[in-house]
Amino acid sequence: MHGDADIARRLWRAALLRRLPLWVLGTLPWLSLRLLPGLVAWTAWCIWDAARLRQQVARGWAGWLDAAVPELEDSSALLVGAETPLARLQRQRILARLDSALDAAAVRRVVRPRVSTGLLWLLPWLALAAIVWSFGQKPAAAVPAAPAGVQLVKAAVVPQLVVTATPPAYTGAARTAGAPRNIDLPEGSTVQWCLKNREAGSTTLELSDGRTLSAGEKCASIVATESLFWRWRGARYVLRVTPDAAPLVTISQPSQMIQELKEGATTAAMALSVRDDYAVRRATLHLTLARGSGENIKFTDREMPLPASNDPKVRNWSKTWTLAELGMEPGDELYFFVRATDNAARPHTVQSPTYTLRLPAPEVEDEEETSAMPMLVKPQSLRSQRQIIIDTEQLIADMRATRMSAVAVRERSEAIAGDQGALRRRYGQFLGEESTLFGGEEEHDEHDEPGEKMDVLHQFGHAHDEAENATLYDEKTKTILRRALVAMWDAEKALRAITPKSALAPEHKALAAIKELQQADRIYLHKTAFVPPPIKEEIRMTGDVVGAASYGREQAGADEAIPLALRELVAALSGEGPLPALWTRTAHDWVRERLTNDEQRLGAQRAIQDVADGCLRCRPALRAWLRAGIAQAPVLLQARPVAHTPFTRAWREGGAK
Repeated sequence: MHGDADIARRLWRAALLRRLPLWVLGTLPWLSLRLLPGLVAWTAWCIWDAARLRQQVARGWAGWLDAAVPELEDSSALLVGAETPLARLQRQRILARLDSALDAAAVRRVVRPRVSTGLLWLLPWLALAAIVWSFGQKPAAAVPAAPAGVQLVKAAVVPQLVVTATPPAYTGAARTAGAPRNIDLPEGSTVQWCLKNREAGSTTLELSDGRTLSAGEKCASIVATESLFWRWRGARYVLRVTPDAAPLVTISQPSQMIQELKEGATTAAMALSVRDDYAVRRATLHLTLARGSGENIKFTDREMPLPASNDPKVRNWSKTWTLAELGMEPGDELYFFVRATDNAARPHTVQSPTYTLRLPAPEVEDEEETSAMPMLVKPQSLRSQRQIIIDTEQLIADMRATRMSAVAVRERSEAIAGDQGALRRRYGQFLGEESTLFGGEEEHDEHDEPGEKMDVLHQFGHAHDEAENATLYDEKTKTILRRALVAMWDAEKALRAITPKSALAPEHKALAAIKELQQADRIYLHKTAFVPPPIKEEIRMTGDVVGAASYGREQAGADEAIPLALRELVAALSGEGPLPALWTRTAHDWVRERLTNDEQRLGAQRAIQDVADGCLRCRPALRAWLRAGIAQAPVLLQARPVAHTPFTRAWREGGAK
């Protein structure tokens, strides 16, 4: 026991339990009548009665104990305060006796005669409830039936929404219907919102792109072309749209874009697969056979449909052709690609890369000229690169086998270098290079007549970058030709330095480049016809320019990377002030144009909706989404005007001192 506080608490708990049945019984009539005002009034009276009972216990608990417990010797007042030593001693004696004298049964005996159950207070409240009930029954007895057109009490009806998603017919997906929820559906699906109970009136739906729909007597519907969310009765639901994918073409054989068949090959294998997310409507294999060289190349086209399989989504096809079926002969090339179309409402047509099957022709000795360079005419005295390699290898072998004199080695090495230089200059003229790199190789007449004008440019100079040579070949051919010329020049330097062994590597490199030019003598380009737009004969030669777009551009006019309305909106979102007029349209247009990712766009539209609802804490999030759509923000350098006054000049001069 711990003094008066604990004793008073125990007595208050016992008094509360004695009065509790009254409070509970008083609520039953009002609950049965379903009258909220009566229940509120009874609750208020119970609170008043409990406060009055607590005051009664606080004032009289000491006298209750003195009268009911003789062991306390009429000294209960000492539990509240004992100021003298004798009083404190008596208080300790009383507290020691309370453990045995004041148990739970004794507390109930103390409270029972002093706190009544209060059931008499229940009678007036029951009478009041009976009066209210009787008044509620009289109109029903007096008026047997209300008129059909008069509705006395209209109960609130909660609208029940049914969401129906109908995928496009070409997908073959089933139609779904149910309560509001998150839905994944194909692109082009129709979504309907209908009220299950039409008596509820109408309800409003808010879409994330700023549109509002009303569902009532008629259902609201949209065609889903992009992912969005909609809000109804404070809850958001996502419509996630899956775009229709284009067919995927996979060519597994041949494994390389350019497949070189072996000499003597008789077959060629092809294997491919076409897949689509719903169905492949059409797939064709296009074959083009190229035969001939130079300007005498003939192309033959064939088109073959690929058969359908049991699964409409997949078409697998493979075949091992004989070269006779393909019509290929040595030196021919076969180009093929696959074109596929799906069954979408707007069909997607894709075309695979072009693969090449090349059947090499028998090699021809001493043949370096190529149809990629039709201007090259080799004279009879011009030695081939392969012959130069043979001569260099023979010189190295003779130097090892016999003891050749230094003069003989120099003569033979310089002779091979001369042949290499002549061949290099012959190839170099197609890139606009000079005819020689060494002065004095061309013979000039040293006995000019007196007084004759000397043409220094033609006698000692060389022509560079001729107009015809600059545009005769494509860039890839020029690159290969430059590689060959650099290798020839390295080989020539090594031969003139009397080191024929180090000249072999660049000579072989030059030969490989020349052979690459020979193999590139046939270039295949799939041509497509140009269809110009139709000419309107009724407005021809009339000068009518309505609808014509101007290609003129203002001189020195800079494009506006960030619209002014968006800049004003971003600035306003940084504070708590009012936003610009029509700011939701500006934000929705910017988000739809710049944010292509579905998750980012939905997050930005959710922030727009929250800010439109008045959420100040959501403004930084919307500001961040709008700034995320700025790909390249321009840097504006602007001078700030500064006014110079006598005071500022004096201040600046004084500070300098």
